[in-house]
Amino acid sequence: MELRIFTEPQQGATYEQLLTVAQTAEKLGYGAFFRSDHYLAMNSDGLPGPTDAWITLAGIARETSTIRLGTLVTSATFRHAGPLAISVAQVDQMSGGRVDLGIGAGWYEEEHQAYGIPFPALKDRFELLEETLDVVTGLWRTPVGETFDYDGKHVQIKNSPALPKPHQVDGPPILIGGTGKKKTPALAARFANEFNIPFKSLEETKDIFARVRQACVDIERDPNELVYSNALVLCCGRDEAEIKKRAEAIGRDVDELRENGLAGTPSELVDKIGTFAEAGSQRVYLQTLDLADLDHLELVASEVMPQLQ
Repeated sequence: MELRIFTEPQQGATYEQLLTVAQTAEKLGYGAFFRSDHYLAMNSDGLPGPTDAWITLAGIARETSTIRLGTLVTSATFRHAGPLAISVAQVDQMSGGRVDLGIGAGWYEEEHQAYGIPFPALKDRFELLEETLDVVTGLWRTPVGETFDYDGKHVQIKNSPALPKPHQVDGPPILIGGTGKKKTPALAARFANEFNIPFKSLEETKDIFARVRQACVDIERDPNELVYSNALVLCCGRDEAEIKKRAEAIGRDVDELRENGLAGTPSELVDKIGTFAEAGSQRVYLQTLDLADLDHLELVASEVMPQLQ
């Protein structure tokens, strides 16, 4: 089981804070540093304001050397498909091939309104996501010296040189996540290297993984080609007092976190992660909300991570 750090900087974080967390995660042996792609806070005042996901990751790429970097997840509504392919390919080059592209259809209407981003109907957003995946992967995989064309409902590409190329052959791994019953599993089966379930229970995880596996079978793809993962909020402490302190710091209730997230002592986390592993999960993204609490990351790295290897 691989542990990755997942941050929500739209709730309030500077680039320097994110860089510090990423460098700490690298030093402690976490598999990756991921961040959300949002422009508007949901549960706080959001100060000092949003940071752009791919600009952030570009900077961090040059200040780290081994840890993987990615988004959970980029909204297909935020960036045109062609420029998105360029940005991600460039960050992949800047990192020496350490980038994963998590991408979704987008859902938070208020942030689109707040920054003048069109917010189509759900059906159109899923169509746009599918076309974006077609275009991004198509541009990356077009042989050098050839051109790429695409004639979709939402995206049209003509005579593109399909440059630049990412560092990774065929492009960064694609992560698709969600809980949809049909469209999301179908897109994951077609495009994804990894499928992620955000903040769901063990029983829900089993059902959703089964739908994705069936979607792979339906198109004659081996379901085992995908990596299966979960995202869960982190709240670990050496004792009850420390657990409570960390829960209060992120405005959550300990009992609720024990029920719905990864909360408790290191041994409790090991046991719960083990149940998700039995359900087929191979990675856990630890949603880390208090970015100043670096001791939290050290505790998990020293007392949880070794028991999962």
